[in-house]
Amino acid sequence: MDGILISSLGSVERSWRAWGLARGIDPSEAIHTAHGRRAIETVRLLRPDLDDAEELKFIEELEVNDNEGLAVLPGVLELLAKLPGNRWTVVTSATERLARARLAVGGIPAPERMVTADHVTWGKPDPEPYLQGAEILGLAPADCVVFEDSASGTIAGRAAGCTVIGTTFSHPIAQLGAAHYLVTDLTGIGVEVMAGDAGMALRFAPLAV
Repeated sequence: MDGILISSLGSVERSWRAWGLARGIDPSEAIHTAHGRRAIETVRLLRPDLDDAEELKFIEELEVNDNEGLAVLPGVLELLAKLPGNRWTVVTSATERLARARLAVGGIPAPERMVTADHVTWGKPDPEPYLQGAEILGLAPADCVVFEDSASGTIAGRAAGCTVIGTTFSHPIAQLGAAHYLVTDLTGIGVEVMAGDAGMALRFAPLAV
């Protein structure tokens, strides 16, 4: 979701900076650790002595209430308009409450079922989130395409057996080595839906690296 459909980097960084200052953690370390990782795992890494469930509520409240600067990324609405509703979902490290709140602010239709931090035992870079995503869609992982902007997300998608398209929105190309292809963003991604719901073909021009 974040870094693919929407940008809420400002909210993420402000919220984790506030959490770090409140909990005696260097804000820069808190922000760096949180990117692409479930909030509860960030808490466990940085302050294992705290009640992780209570800390999750604290950081979730900060993020849900900070939508300043949230923006839909280029090409997103055009791509989603081409996709059948039963052929895409969201796999995110955010909680379901936060994910649905951010999608609503961005005016993006939320899938009925999505994979969020609340639904997995192991977050990215473990493949579990994307394996669950494939299951929701009723597809084999090998028949799924993952769009990711983070190192942990590209690793998770590839480990799940999906084709991974990495976007260069938020992370350097050097950190996206697990992606099969790279694009700048979702602009220009073409979709061809085959007859009889037999599948879809994506058309795009990958970056030369």
